[in-house]
Amino acid sequence: MTPGEVVTALVHACERRDLDAVCALVTDDIEYDNVPIGVVHGPEGVRKVLSGGVTQAASEVEWVVHRQVESGDTVMNERTDRFLVDGTWVEIPIAAVFEVRDGKVALWRDYFDLETYRRQRP
Repeated sequence: MTPGEVVTALVHACERRDLDAVCALVTDDIEYDNVPIGVVHGPEGVRKVLSGGVTQAASEVEWVVHRQVESGDTVMNERTDRFLVDGTWVEIPIAAVFEVRDGKVALWRDYFDLETYRRQRP
């Protein structure tokens, strides 16, 4: 897979809430940074962060990619992450950067405004 295809597969795995598939697409030393929240490392760090928002809080997940570009092993996308929580869609605009190494994501950094999320939560 190209770096862009790896990132697309990661996005689709997140939408399916398939954390095993997500973790299979990241390196053992991945740095995952939700910029306003903080950094975790390794597949288990990714699993812990995603299990809170993707698998436990939301009954459905949609990550709508509006634009995606790749240059070498770097992929950037602009997307809207949507989470169905208690019957209400929460939408967060995201700008993201990924670095792919040996067919897996080694860096995943999501930039978003935490208050946009908080304002939509009951």
